[in-house]
Amino acid sequence: MASSKEYLDFILEQLSPLDDITFRKMMGEYIIYYRGRIIGGIYDDRFLVKPVKPALAMMPDAEKQLPYEGAKEMLLVSNVDDREFMCSLLDSMFPELPAPKSAKKNK
Repeated sequence: MASSKEYLDFILEQLSPLDDITFRKMMGEYIIYYRGRIIGGIYDDRFLVKPVKPALAMMPDAEKQLPYEGAKEMLLVSNVDDREFMCSLLDSMFPELPAPKSAKKNK
């Protein structure tokens, strides 16, 4: 089941106080980026984030779910209605996220 554009729009609105939130549509789902780093995504109308230490600390009881078959587990953000929490979550996660890989040039 693909995620709906309406759910994406809702999550983006919740994250609107943050600068530089972008997304990329991929196979009916949406990868969410914060300041150029992958924070998580929307999978089957669920907002899932990477299980980095700050996210685990802020959501100790978060349910771990697979975004899709064969993927690594991610954390389900269950309180998506709390805009302040969501923005704090992403801000706390940012330093722990890997920087984007630079494109390799063929020589």
